[in-house]
Amino acid sequence: MTAGLLSCALLIGGSVAAQQAGDDDTDSSIGALELPQSITMLGKTDPNVRKATAIVNGAVITETDVDQRLALVVLSNNGKISDDELDRLRLQVLRNLIDETLQIQEAKEKKIEISQDELDQNFARVAANFKYSPEGFAKYLKAQGSSAASIKRQIEGELAWRRLLRREVQPYVSVSDDEVKAVIDRLKAAKGSDEYRIGEIYLAAAPEQAEQVAARSQQIMEEIKKGGSFQAFARQYSEASTAPVGGDLGWVRLGILPTELSAIVQKMEVGQIAGPVAIPGGFDIVYLIDKRQVLTADPRDALLSLKQVSLEFKPGTSDAEVQQKAAALGEAAKTLKGCGAVDDLAKQFNADAPVSNDGIRARDLPQQLQTILLGLQVGQSTPPFGSRDEGVRILVLCGRDDPTTATQPDFEQVMNQLEEERVNKRSRTYLRDLRRDAVIDYN
Repeated sequence: MTAGLLSCALLIGGSVAAQQAGDDDTDSSIGALELPQSITMLGKTDPNVRKATAIVNGAVITETDVDQRLALVVLSNNGKISDDELDRLRLQVLRNLIDETLQIQEAKEKKIEISQDELDQNFARVAANFKYSPEGFAKYLKAQGSSAASIKRQIEGELAWRRLLRREVQPYVSVSDDEVKAVIDRLKAAKGSDEYRIGEIYLAAAPEQAEQVAARSQQIMEEIKKGGSFQAFARQYSEASTAPVGGDLGWVRLGILPTELSAIVQKMEVGQIAGPVAIPGGFDIVYLIDKRQVLTADPRDALLSLKQVSLEFKPGTSDAEVQQKAAALGEAAKTLKGCGAVDDLAKQFNADAPVSNDGIRARDLPQQLQTILLGLQVGQSTPPFGSRDEGVRILVLCGRDDPTTATQPDFEQVMNQLEEERVNKRSRTYLRDLRRDAVIDYN
């Protein structure tokens, strides 16, 4: 009798057990166990009940909860997470779920609840970002080892916490008119100086934990370098208030950064990551998202009008043939006499119908294309780019509106930014207090 069948037999009941007890089977493989002939079960066995991973103020976080949230992280990183990193990430996911549970509990304590309709609407928006219907997205998540419920739980936590801060913290944050004017004056004085849009992953470390946290920060760096999403890792690992927005600090100047960070950031190229950097209280991993000059027009803010010509290839097309057709398209594009000739070029190569895109900001394009397009005159094209599987294409510049002058933020914008910074600072203290007062049982 297999172990599975043995379990079933024990669950059936006394009458069957009594019948089996009369059987004399001297060759039974369970004879050495010295089991009594009449067994009375003292508890129910339910294979569908999962062992709790943690109990937070009475709320259960199960292994299934952790697995499904972990699957979301793996999915957002295109599966590019090593087995060793998965074990560490599992612990971080548990910590995040504990914080999320505390946030939802505190919001409910303050009579703040997120309705099912609101959760469904936000879930539908997330599904649309993945180009799915809500029903199709739920099936996709299930196939990936996650669930719609896991995403909705995360949405609930973020919305509830945001509302709680808006009601319980923001009204008590004060920014004076003089402070706002001082910031505006500093902006005017700093005109032409560099400004940086930075992403961060911050890990707090007490002195006795510094070595361990530094090692974990380095491991995160390695995973990102292998192709992991910085934003996804920031959401799961960062202990800064910017975690929900993928670590995005927004636009900052070097003067407001810790000295340790400013020395590194000013040497970075856009798209580069650096770290871990030891700063007071912990370690930072830094991502330079973008760079510009304060109150100075940036060429990358130019609005471009583009036409795209695409060549698609049938399965089995050789690399040599792809290269040959791409080179021919590139040579033909050099002789274009304005965008009016793009349709004829597409017909010449049996390409897809040209696609027009107006009002595209140069900075929103991939970095390589930004540099090329900003160097083109109207009517000129980029070199061919792409691959056999994705298709080969060129972009033709049909128009360009350069920015004139950069506008400084107005009084209200500066006021809002200062308030948000102070709310974020207090939110970290609020969550720390919730952790300190929570009753958490781990299994």
